[in-house]
This record gives sequence, structure tokens and C-alpha cells, in this order.
Amino acid sequence: MVRRDQVREEQWQLNELRATHAWRHSTGDGVTVAVIDSGVDAGHPDLAGQVLPGVDMVAQGGDGRADPVGHGTTVAGLIAGRNDDDNGVMGLAPHAKILPVRVLDAENRYDDALIVAKGVRWAVDNGAEVINLSLGGSGTSPALAAALDYAFARDVVVVACTGNYSTDPAPASGRPATEVWYPAREPGVLAVTGLDRDSEGLWSGAITGSATVLSAPATGLVGARPGGTWKVQGTSFAAPLVSATAALVRAKWPEMPAAAVVNRLITTASDLGAVGRDDRYGYGLVDPVAALTVGVSNVARNPLDTNAPHGVAGFGPAPGVAAATSGPASAHEPVGGRAQGIHTDWDAEPRRSSRSERDWAIGLGLMVMLVAGATAILVRRRTRA
Repeated sequence: MVRRDQVREEQWQLNELRATHAWRHSTGDGVTVAVIDSGVDAGHPDLAGQVLPGVDMVAQGGDGRADPVGHGTTVAGLIAGRNDDDNGVMGLAPHAKILPVRVLDAENRYDDALIVAKGVRWAVDNGAEVINLSLGGSGTSPALAAALDYAFARDVVVVACTGNYSTDPAPASGRPATEVWYPAREPGVLAVTGLDRDSEGLWSGAITGSATVLSAPATGLVGARPGGTWKVQGTSFAAPLVSATAALVRAKWPEMPAAAVVNRLITTASDLGAVGRDDRYGYGLVDPVAALTVGVSNVARNPLDTNAPHGVAGFGPAPGVAAATSGPASAHEPVGGRAQGIHTDWDAEPRRSSRSERDWAIGLGLMVMLVAGATAILVRRRTRA
């Protein structure tokens, strides 16, 4: 636990990311960020008035504004903690609003990715402009992939954490995760790894790899929790700093499409490690000030989305899924798929006639002309008679 009068001094990430400079240009006003997590404590002093009614997909009937774990409250505070007093946790986008979607149980776990997929779809349908997924695992999910594509096609920026090396010798999956977690691996998602406060390099517990896109502070962070604050570490808490930056950009340019927001964040990142994008840091440290001030060329599609063909908003379909539907997902049926009666795997070409067909057509034409001529002569003779 950390005393409230110490919290502002401990929030090193705000200095690292030059938050006060960024706020001259944007504070996230008018932007809704969905936190798909363990719920959010809407009564926490640092989040009072910041949390919209959401949904609880674990305990039916809830609105997501309670958090039995604290994880989602911490994520929400890093994004949109209030800045109108001198105490407590302050978010990087303090005027953004949080849309809570609870998918994690009281043990901070989810047993089926389908519940996360439903949460993503619900968030999109209820006004989210940025989605934060500080969760994941080593497996994949066609249902969640389709839900992410649903978000992309509806102009939503999606951010996810790359994951942490497990210290559990017998994790639920049967083996420790060593590659970037899913859904962070999904093309088009801003996959965020974590930096260490002391070394200013990659945090030793952060999973990273070729899918990594951006880096952000991940250790020594003070976060809101039900009943107070605590210190946390993990890529789960690096991701919301990128989500907050996306909210700042979307607030400054409300008409900017999600693809351009993603491009702006990766183009303006502060390069770390090897020159250019690398497997450890991605494009580098997210830079809110540069993202809000540097001129960046417009793009027609998300440069992270390597899937083809590209969809409505320039985002490709999820792997193995040709089209996403807006209806409820089913655990027993594939989500999306090719529309019945529509075939897109062939092209209609003009019919090409053969030489014999052409010769036959010419002969027929000559015969018609001869018959017509003979008929005309016969008619003229009969008329004279």
C-alpha cells in the first residue's frame, strides 16, 4: 500500500512520457476506452465520475463497475485517473471515459476465450473507440480473432499486452508461455511490451518477440485498487499507457480513422534497441508528445495488419475467417464464414471462340447473303410480269 500523498511522486511513467507537455494538446476528452478486464471500481476516489455503465460477463446482471480483483481498476486508473486534485493516481488521458467489461473471474482468469470475444463485440457496439486487453495466453481463438476483426472494421483501436513470463511451474495451459500472448499476436493489434524503471531497458519478466509493436513503462507503477493504491508491475500495466496515448490522439483528431491513429503511434515512437522495429522493443517507446505534434502522412489501412484482402476500414479478416458477423458467437459453430450463395474464388472471363467456330459463322453469313440476293431477283422478275 502507498499513502495517497506519495502517489504523485511515485508516478514516474508520467514524467517518462512527458504527460504535462502532452496535456497542452489533448487530455482525452470525449473518448471512450473499453477496459476488458476484471471490472472497474467506479467508486474509487481516483476514478469517480470517470467510469461509464458497462457489462459483467462473469456475474450476469452486473454493469462492470465493481472489481473483486483490482486488476481492471489499476488498468483504468493508469488510463483515466482524475487530475483535478493533488492526490491519488492520475491517468495519462485524465479526461477520457472508461467503459468496463468484466471477463475475468475472482481469480483473475478466464476459462474460455469466447467470453473475451463477446466482451470485445459488446464494447464495440456500445461506443468504445479504444479497447484495452491486458490479458491473454499462449493459445489462439478463432472466435476472438473474428471479434477483433469486428472491432477493426468498425474503426476501433485495439491494444493488448505481450504477456509476462510465468513463475508458476505448472501453469493452467500446461506449459509456461514463451511467445507473445494472444490476442496481442493478432495482426492489427498494438502489442505492448514492458520497460524496467531502474534499468530503462526491457523488463526481465516481459515476453517479447516479432509480434511486439510498442514499449511502455511496466515496473514500479502505482495503481488504483479497491480501497486504496498499490505498486504493480507487468505488461498488463504497460498496455494501458498506449491505450491512453491512443485516446489522446483520438480526442485531438476526432475524425481520424483508427488505421491512421495506429500509424501515428508507431511512426512517432522513440526508437529503442536496434534501429527500426526489432523483436525486443517493437518500434520503441510510445511517445504521446510526438504523437500529438509531429506531422505524419495519412494512410488508408493499418500498417500492422498483414492479413489480406483488407476489409471495410483497411483491416484484414481474422485468420481462417472470411467475414465477421455482428450476431452472438457460439462455442459450437464457427464465427463468421463465407456468405452462402456468394462465390469469390473464381473470375468470370469473356468467352473465347475457336477458329472452327469463327469459320462456321462466316460461312453461315455468306449463305444468308446469297439466299437474300436470289430472293430479291425473283421478286423483281415477278413484279415485271
